[in-house]
Amino acid sequence: METLGDALPKEMARVRDVLMPMYQAVGPAGGFALAMMRASLGRATKALAQGDLPTMIAAYEELKSFKE
Repeated sequence: METLGDALPKEMARVRDVLMPMYQAVGPAGGFALAMMRASLGRATKALAQGDLPTMIAAYEELKSFKE
């Protein structure tokens, strides 16, 4: 079983390294999704830094909702 402390950084990397380049390649049409992803990554980073468990859980779920 994977802990949230392990799963959240993995999900952040998936969004940053896999999904964001795909949306960037689309051009201006991907701009809104990219903005949403950046905001979600910012919230996740802040929650991790602060050890804010409820926000970490919410950020993890939010990041998981981004699809290819």
